Amino acid sequence: MGMGTIIGWILFGLLVGTGGTLIGAGGGFLIMPFFLIFFKNKNPEVISAISLAVVCANACSGSFAYAKMKRINYKAGILFSLAAVPGAVAGSLIINYIPIKTYNLIFGLILISFGTYLFLSVRNGLHPKHEAHSIPPYNVKVGMVISALTGLVSSLLGIGGGIIHVPMMVYLLNFPVHFATATSHFTLAVMTLAGTIAHIYHNDLAGQWLIIIMMIMGVITGAQIGAKLSQKVKGALIIKILAGTLIFVGLRITYQGL
Repeated sequence: MGMGTIIGWILFGLLVGTGGTLIGAGGGFLIMPFFLIFFKNKNPEVISAISLAVVCANACSGSFAYAKMKRINYKAGILFSLAAVPGAVAGSLIINYIPIKTYNLIFGLILISFGTYLFLSVRNGLHPKHEAHSIPPYNVKVGMVISALTGLVSSLLGIGGGIIHVPMMVYLLNFPVHFATATSHFTLAVMTLAGTIAHIYHNDLAGQWLIIIMMIMGVITGAQIGAKLSQKVKGALIIKILAGTLIFVGLRITYQGL
């Protein structure tokens, strides 16, 4: 592997870390489309395992940054993590039985659906809270159900789950966006670790560690950059960026699955 390739992987990791941490999505929404488009020979379980391992490193790095900013609600994060872990483990088992074409269609349609929902929500005036300095009362049971489903999708699709978890926390649990992104990142760190361990147990990461390590080198720094940028970006803009990214990537992956 040449020096140019190594630098390329590190820079890609930097992009993933910055973008994923900024919107609290972990970065899997960038990793998965990249691999599905340019590494079609890799099986879904391998791609998902690589993505989860990198997202885990990103979520851990980003969580440290958000902890310093005191934006993580640890009570919610721990409860949501406990609910998400079983789903993450289940997803790592189910993925082995899904054909690549079906996998692409499911992945693409989920991204398009959520992206469209977020875009219409902001457009129709359902602006997320941004400036609030505290989290209002929320339904813990609903939050744990959401987290369990997020854990399943996270491990199944290798996207970290933040693209689902953050908007759900904002619109269903009434979390201010910046608290949602930080708390979601903390939850992602736990659930992706569980999913990654399950993939390691099933030997899905054999021969992939060099790529993972190179990406993690960039991700760790990118996560710190993304956390700092999040302080300067308004909540509504974060949701719009997330929505646009989801729709664009979802269309590309759905086309590939047809």
